[in-house]
Amino acid sequence: MYRLFLPNEYVKNVFRVTPEKLKNNGIRGIITDLDNTLVEWDRPDATAEIIDWMKDMREAGIHVTIVSNNNEARVKAFADPLGIPFIHQARKPMGRAFRQAVRQMGIPKEQVVVIGDQLLTDIFGGNRSGLQTVLVVPVASSDGLATRFNRKVERFIMKKLKKRGLIDWEEIK
Repeated sequence: MYRLFLPNEYVKNVFRVTPEKLKNNGIRGIITDLDNTLVEWDRPDATAEIIDWMKDMREAGIHVTIVSNNNEARVKAFADPLGIPFIHQARKPMGRAFRQAVRQMGIPKEQVVVIGDQLLTDIFGGNRSGLQTVLVVPVASSDGLATRFNRKVERFIMKKLKKRGLIDWEEIK
């Protein structure tokens, strides 16, 4: 069961996920979380670096869709200026939003990766949906109320994964 919480890759931030790297691995689409993956959970707009990252993905022909458990107003305000499609109130880790995003991209799920900062929502949901997954270090050290509880559970799961020799969290690329 713990293997469903195991990401395919663990990186410091989304900027370590490059169009070249994705294309070399046959990836043509990204489903990304928003809060604490792309920007801090309380930052309303994209940073210049995120805008450039999104532009690089678009220019490389890689589709990006934001899938967030947050409300429509929050996700829309962030995604619309970037011209990025989004799914709000996704109810991750449930699979509906992941399947919807893959359908909207029109890409086989084998060519889609999920990027997120949470094992319990992004990685578990992506793995359950048969997608590749990349766990990133959270952008901010603080979290919203619901996420704080998840982080405690995640620490427990990470200890189990590490104890079983499935991960080495010190090696962040």
